[in-house]
Amino acid sequence: MSADLQAWADTFGRRAGGLPGAGVPWLAEARRQALDRFMSEGWPTPRIEAWRHTSLAPLAAAAFEDGGAQSVAERIAALKAAETGHWLVFVDGAFDADLSDAGALPGGATVLPLSQAWSEHAEAIRCAYGDAADGHSTSALNLALASDGAWIHLARGVAVEQPIHLVCAAASPRAAHFLRHLIQAEAGSQATVVEHYVGVPDAANFRHAATRLRLDQDARITHLKLQQESGQAWHLGDIDATQGRGSMFTSHSVSLGARLARHDIATHFADERCETLLNGLYYVDQRRHVDHHTLIGHEKPHCVSHESYRGIMADAAHGVFTGRILVAPGADGTDAIQRNDSLLLSRLAKSDARPELEIYADDVKCAHGATVGRLDADSLFYLRSRGLDEVHARDILIYAFAAASVAKIESEPLRRRVEQAVRALLPGGAALEEAA
Repeated sequence: MSADLQAWADTFGRRAGGLPGAGVPWLAEARRQALDRFMSEGWPTPRIEAWRHTSLAPLAAAAFEDGGAQSVAERIAALKAAETGHWLVFVDGAFDADLSDAGALPGGATVLPLSQAWSEHAEAIRCAYGDAADGHSTSALNLALASDGAWIHLARGVAVEQPIHLVCAAASPRAAHFLRHLIQAEAGSQATVVEHYVGVPDAANFRHAATRLRLDQDARITHLKLQQESGQAWHLGDIDATQGRGSMFTSHSVSLGARLARHDIATHFADERCETLLNGLYYVDQRRHVDHHTLIGHEKPHCVSHESYRGIMADAAHGVFTGRILVAPGADGTDAIQRNDSLLLSRLAKSDARPELEIYADDVKCAHGATVGRLDADSLFYLRSRGLDEVHARDILIYAFAAASVAKIESEPLRRRVEQAVRALLPGGAALEEAA
């Protein structure tokens, strides 16, 4: 056994007894099976097709330890002051009751940390939790070591008007922690869930977050993931949704931080007339790397999916998009559109895009495409002819490219927060912020 794998076995040995639900027999067995799978398969490598463009070798070689935590209270307070909603805050993988404020929820809506939900919702959690065979080996490591997360359950017809915010903060500069969020929406229920990942400056921490959603008939869930961790951090994340008849799932993935970020996003249509929107925006500079890997399973007839991801790569950064739309036999009436657009800001920046359509049904309307390019010379000339210098003209075009993705976020407060986060990173962001 390699030393890096043994380190994770040792971590499991230290943590397993203190994890929430440690006394639940089925969960203890699931965690053991998940660890066994990870130890058997190890870290994914580029020899695996789904990881062809993303190497985890530097992550596998890194060492992580607890300690040295810094206060994140001020940053959490700033987030809460800027927006309304229901707040669960997790610091270094553990629920922080002092920083959280779930507020007044409508009857039939349950929003709890998993560490508190086990006592009253154990059977429902078991049905939603997943098992060791799900996803990649990294997903198994998450199941084995997940220390906490959110349990969100919406009863039939319940609508939560304000967003449910799950703020996941890394306070220790070299710690590794794992979160598991479970979202169950019964028939006709509605909510917006925001996952916000932040860290302390220059922290080289590792975080893996798994989010599992089930949407019953006519449920509507909007999910926004905003990843703003340190440029030295590692972030792996899974989002897996199952949709019932007539449900609507909207996913916005905004990845702006981490030296390496990998987002696996999948939704499966378990009944007819489902709809989904997968929308993504990512920005990487220096030598950072971001990878979005998506799957939309059109398994039933008359379902609609629209997918659009935009990436901006500067310096020697690398952006990866792999999107697969699978139309199963009998899924007639499918309407699926997929697109990935990448903007390269330097000669060394790199983009790999692989949109995929796999169709086994007739009477479908499907399209996919990808573009990789630089700023449009004609548009640049037009702006300069209107009196802008080259620097400001470039900045406006870069922001306009990003804004096409941000505009798809319907909630004005959430859209404004993402706009501010994007402007803070892009070239000329200060001037754009002032103009806004």
